[in-house]
Amino acid sequence: MTVDTAVTTAPTPLTLDRLAALTAEVAEEVRQGLHEIRFDAENRWSVRLHADDHTDVWLISWTPDQSTRLHDHAGSLGALTVVAGELVERFWTGELRERTHADGGGGRFPLGHVHDVVNASDAPAVSVHAYSPPLTAMHYYEVGGDGALRRTGSILTTDPEPDVPTLGDVPSRGERR
Repeated sequence: MTVDTAVTTAPTPLTLDRLAALTAEVAEEVRQGLHEIRFDAENRWSVRLHADDHTDVWLISWTPDQSTRLHDHAGSLGALTVVAGELVERFWTGELRERTHADGGGGRFPLGHVHDVVNASDAPAVSVHAYSPPLTAMHYYEVGGDGALRRTGSILTTDPEPDVPTLGDVPSRGERR
């Protein structure tokens, strides 16, 4: 079974196929100029385009070398469609693997899908993301020296681009800042 065809249930009436179709539909709206896009060389720029009880849809821009950290979307299913450019997704299947999502392509994220997304190209990229149920939390991970996946933290958030401290920013046990 591959990551894209994994079947999982979540507390939502939407399926991974429907989320992927939704991101493709909104990506076409973006290509037609119906949504403003901004680029920020310091931080990924994002804007929520739609929100209801079952889904939220985000437009995200990526300048070269911008990336997320290794994470999952807690109790939400997800999908993305690349509007312009190219994004590399690193995802966990017992080991880190990679796939490239080019203009018009995308991915689906079942429950528990741990991944990192990066713009590894020299040109900006734009993508549309959808989550169902709407995003409420994210878990962050790292791959240890032994090759095992380890959760490093969790945050409550409704934003796929939260300001997340790095491990170096988080006080260790007993340390105060």
